[in-house]
Amino acid sequence: MALETIGAQQNGSARQTQSVNLFYTDHFELPLPPSHRFPMAKYRRLRDRIVGDPFFLPDVLLVPKAATVEQLCLAHDRGYVHRVLAGRLSAAEIKRIGFPWSLAMVERSQRSSGATLDAARHALLDGIAVNMAGGTHHAMRDAGEGFCVFNDAGVAITTLLSESQIQRAVVIDCDVHQGNGTAQIFTGNPAVFTFSMHGQKNFPLRKFPSDLDIDLPDGTSDQPYMDALASALKHVFLQGPFDLAIYLAGADPFEGDRLGRLKLTKQGLAARDELVLSELRVRRIPVAIAMAGGYAHSIDDIVDIHSQTIRIASEHCRRNPK
Repeated sequence: MALETIGAQQNGSARQTQSVNLFYTDHFELPLPPSHRFPMAKYRRLRDRIVGDPFFLPDVLLVPKAATVEQLCLAHDRGYVHRVLAGRLSAAEIKRIGFPWSLAMVERSQRSSGATLDAARHALLDGIAVNMAGGTHHAMRDAGEGFCVFNDAGVAITTLLSESQIQRAVVIDCDVHQGNGTAQIFTGNPAVFTFSMHGQKNFPLRKFPSDLDIDLPDGTSDQPYMDALASALKHVFLQGPFDLAIYLAGADPFEGDRLGRLKLTKQGLAARDELVLSELRVRRIPVAIAMAGGYAHSIDDIVDIHSQTIRIASEHCRRNPK
């Protein structure tokens, strides 16, 4: 798999030191008006944080390949894919996505899906890998929605299934918003179990049922959240075995999130990540992690939470080599 690397870090040495492969796409910029509420700057700020922290020095930053048209069409309707690529989305479709169409938007969306696919491939080898963006779980088979153009988890899983690299997969979605697109793409597919834990009264108002949905009331804090998650994960893993997990580690359950409505602290979000990754590691289920949402008033808070997730993933890889 030919992948670009930053600096002199090489994939072979990464495996020798039990480092984590981190896939970034922030240099494929999606131009947005200054008033747009999506915090696109968080991705570049996250990479800057990782590069500037000596803790992450053994880890490897990689540029993913773009998901191909054929890979996108495994998860999405071919007509929808071609409308996106050709700039032929209707005004209503563009409004539903929430991003203005541009060639740069197309490139970034393909790269973001490719990042989760490449992270999943590396997870199958190394046990864990990270897409430093992704988590575009509102994109459905035939439509984008809620800042999501293509569904990166959907593209990664359907591609690996088509290649017989995996037989069964699980999506563990801990974004504050329900993973309606992922649920729709995989509905009725016994090879994929979809789990979403989210705010009950939050977007999307019409939720497409996952295999397991946990709806949380507004204001849910750390301990009730953790209790619900621990109970749900027991049910999830009873549906296994699984060859791969995609974990959406959303920063938006944070108490300071503009679009969240839950009340988790940064410590609570760290405990969430630790629980999910520990349960996956004890079962030896490879995991690709995507950052998913985060809309705190301060971008520094979002970067804190995302970098905390990556730190915990890196610690797991170093403590528990595959």
